Amino acid sequence: MTAVATRKYEQRLRAEAAEETRRNIIDAVYDRLRRAPSTPVSVEQVARAAGVSRSTVYLVFGSRAGLFDALTTDLWWHRAGFQAVVDAVEHPDAREHLRGGIDSGVRVFAAHRDVFRALFSMAQLDADAVGGAITRIEENRAGGMVHLARRLAEQEVLRPDVTVDEAADLLWLLASFDSFDQLYTGRNLPVADVSRTLITTAERSLCR
Repeated sequence: MTAVATRKYEQRLRAEAAEETRRNIIDAVYDRLRRAPSTPVSVEQVARAAGVSRSTVYLVFGSRAGLFDALTTDLWWHRAGFQAVVDAVEHPDAREHLRGGIDSGVRVFAAHRDVFRALFSMAQLDADAVGGAITRIEENRAGGMVHLARRLAEQEVLRPDVTVDEAADLLWLLASFDSFDQLYTGRNLPVADVSRTLITTAERSLCR
């Protein structure tokens, strides 16, 4: 093996090791929230569970806020099957976009309910570390609801007495984690019933 090939091989091994370390730390946070959603999460606990030092956590993520930012990104885009939400958004029919978006969002929340509940609750109590990550998710979601409301209006699906802004506000409410959890946990409804209830409410309130 040449010197150049050796360096590339060593670089690849280091990159793989770094990614494995990063993944182990994120998994440790996720597991901690899933097992004890009401218990505060410390960097020391996460480091111990991941088998690394506390300084390694900060080296990889920069801060506690960076750690939770990485967790929410991983949870939302990779673990929870968010691609189904993306597919719903890309549907050419705005009404199917509404139905598919709410249904897939409900299933995302249900798949990791305890972790989402912990993150949304922690965002109120630990704004510096967790609040920013949740705020970004909610801002993205709000933008998605505006986009859907505009599509409903453009395709003349929206009721004439409902403005785009009003539709976006109601969609944001119905597609939220709290609306899901009030039915899923509060009313103990199955996922399919939660989805059907939220979709029916949206259509009856907004659509012609």
